[in-house]
Amino acid sequence: MSLLPIAILVGFVTLIVFKRELHTISFFGGLIMNEVLNWLLKHILQEPRPCGGGHTSVTTEYGMPSSHSQFIWFFVVYFFLFLYLRMHQTNNARCVELLWRHILSIILLAVALFVSYSRVYLLYHTWSQVIYGGVAGMVMGVVWFFITQEVLTPLFPKIAAWPISEFFLVRDTSLIPNILWFEYTVTRSETINEKINLKIQ
Repeated sequence: MSLLPIAILVGFVTLIVFKRELHTISFFGGLIMNEVLNWLLKHILQEPRPCGGGHTSVTTEYGMPSSHSQFIWFFVVYFFLFLYLRMHQTNNARCVELLWRHILSIILLAVALFVSYSRVYLLYHTWSQVIYGGVAGMVMGVVWFFITQEVLTPLFPKIAAWPISEFFLVRDTSLIPNILWFEYTVTRSETINEKINLKIQ
């Protein structure tokens, strides 16, 4: 679980390289800003880690707030808001679609709780360091989500129209209610058209 933040960051870089979608880039930017905030808080508060832990692999001697806890709770809270607010639920939303959102939310919540507990169990942090890290991550996640929605999203069409954005194929999907369904239908339609063209040839 100690490597989970790195795995998430690698996943984001992969998504950005292959999808090049502005909301994903903004989400990633929020994670980086969250890490910067954690670094600042640690060096302002300068509260040491608990005694007795194997801290040879950590990058700083300070433990308040827990960077792992702050990272995972930012990620989970932002993802919750994305699932339930960004991916609008329509009146004809299928039960299966709603069910997988709830299941995914429960899994993410369980992962966040497990990561938080592991930091105390491995003696990297005290409970207070983990709790304050979680609170900081949740607050930052909510704030950054609404900054993205209310401030950045209206700018996405203009950013996507920049020559450099067009050169790198950067996309804006903010006006698409359900991006998963949109990509599925477009891909399926294109596949059918290609099959028809091959038969004609």
